[in-house]
Amino acid sequence: MTLPTRELGRNGPQITVLGAGTWAMGGGGWAASWGAQDDSSSIAALRHAARVGVNWIDTAAAYGLGHAEEIVAKALSDLPGSERPLVFTKCGRVWSDADRLAPLTGDLRPSSIRRECEASLHRLGVSQIDLYQFHEPDGVTGTAVEDSWGEMSRLVEEGKVRFAGLSNYDTGQLELCERIMHVDSLQPPFSLITRDPAADVIPWCAAHGTGVIVYSPLQAGLLTDGFSMARAEAMEPGDWRRRAKEFQAPRLSRNLALRDSLKPVAVRHGVPVAAVALAWVLAWPGVSGAIVGSRSPAQVDGWIDAGGLNLTPEDRAEIARAIESSGAGSGPISSDSDV
Repeated sequence: MTLPTRELGRNGPQITVLGAGTWAMGGGGWAASWGAQDDSSSIAALRHAARVGVNWIDTAAAYGLGHAEEIVAKALSDLPGSERPLVFTKCGRVWSDADRLAPLTGDLRPSSIRRECEASLHRLGVSQIDLYQFHEPDGVTGTAVEDSWGEMSRLVEEGKVRFAGLSNYDTGQLELCERIMHVDSLQPPFSLITRDPAADVIPWCAAHGTGVIVYSPLQAGLLTDGFSMARAEAMEPGDWRRRAKEFQAPRLSRNLALRDSLKPVAVRHGVPVAAVALAWVLAWPGVSGAIVGSRSPAQVDGWIDAGGLNLTPEDRAEIARAIESSGAGSGPISSDSDV
């Protein structure tokens, strides 16, 4: 299928509105794992996503402590250059091989950024990273934002990085970085449940020509047809979602009530609930694209239809009422152009 594309910011590449996420593909045995994952299923999912038109993959060195990047390299190894998706990765979260289950540590010292970049280039088997991003501000080593972003600018100048972005930065931090080098993209969490970025960082990006690729648009699986209370209880002990507030009472029941309220809209359009949740995110002014994780080709098929789904004003009004009545999440319920 042909997915719609949007420019990533004022200078960036044309990206499909949906991108393939790889967090779960890191597998088990690390602090932020989704549990065990079959590598062959991961590779098949990424290749299937490319076949159905997705033109970018979002990964990170931290996912599986390097493993997800290796999976991406394997998935793309036999694709001709013209069919190869763009690869976006991240740095700033480091680990100790001596204790792979220990929590990851923030580190955006220039020397660490450069070391991580070289390691990612090697794992991915590329000479240039299409989009390199900081996971989140460094609140551990005391490194100034200006020093970290200054090192990123040098990686761009050297040709190791094509475009540079940030994740989980607030407007003040974005301003500091913008003074040094243009911020090509921001990656905030954004979904029908996590709506707060629509009040500040997404408008900032729209005003400054910065692209926005959102993560967790399906709230880590909550906004899909297949999730349930029973599934929440059956998650593996090592699955990070067991510790997440949105997967615990009373939020879990509110979130599932919101998910259920999307079903009439999904039925009208003949798509899964996930497609409706994604279409809502993609309709928000300033959003360039959404990262959607998958662990198999079948899961890709569960969300790919969102790329061509246009919600009507009536749909968006119905969804706004559902958000309000469910009490799920926080942040703006609708954009000025909605209801």
